[in-house]
Amino acid sequence: MNFADKVVLITGGTSGIGLATAELFGRQGASVYIGARSTTNVTEQVKRYQQLDFSIDGAEVDVRDSGSVSNFVSSAVTTFGPVDILVNSAGISGGGVTADLSEEVWSNVVDTNLNGTFRLTHAVLNNGGMRSKPWGRIINIASTAGKQGVVLGAPYSASKHGVVGFTKALGNELAPTGITVNAVCPGYVETPMAQQVRRNYAALYDISEEAVLAKFNSKIPMGRYATPDEVAGLVGYLATDSASSITAQALNVCGGLGNF
Repeated sequence: MNFADKVVLITGGTSGIGLATAELFGRQGASVYIGARSTTNVTEQVKRYQQLDFSIDGAEVDVRDSGSVSNFVSSAVTTFGPVDILVNSAGISGGGVTADLSEEVWSNVVDTNLNGTFRLTHAVLNNGGMRSKPWGRIINIASTAGKQGVVLGAPYSASKHGVVGFTKALGNELAPTGITVNAVCPGYVETPMAQQVRRNYAALYDISEEAVLAKFNSKIPMGRYATPDEVAGLVGYLATDSASSITAQALNVCGGLGNF
């Protein structure tokens, strides 16, 4: 893979899957612009990869806020030019006993994971310049939870189902334009968010985090979590010219967890 002439915009780009994706594109010569809610985290990662001679920059962005999203996309275009590849990786977990959930928890998860994906996509297609190009890639990080229900994870599962539906609808809509739209659906991936999820389930089930990890691993045919690099590998492939006929798809990276 070589992306030397591409501008890549990545949300959630300072940890987990987003950071692994930024590194993959950076190593392949792309100009990478990352965003996250923490300015400090963005600055640290940009400095780290600039020292490795990556073409990388970034800014704070809150995907729940349209103004923040607009400013973020405009800054990326000012820095590197029109966006060729958008990776919507920003996301949060959230759940619990559904009858006990607050509306605030529900709204925060849906607004981040689903509405945030729409906001970034809308901004990139318009003031990000993608719609004026004959080629583009939009890759949404969804989840196997976007294809099946997750016990005690209704807000997260609902939001990721929405991301999958949005991906399929927009992929078909943009198919004649040269812009492809796909979703990558990780199962269990060892990230900081996964660690928080294990803590949450340990509290809900009143068991240790180690017991939660063993329980989850036992459900995965490969017997282990995927790595962020393994997920990023599929993201990278979907951005290549070889993947030009793949659009409106939701593809799993899950160690066999989901056969759907």
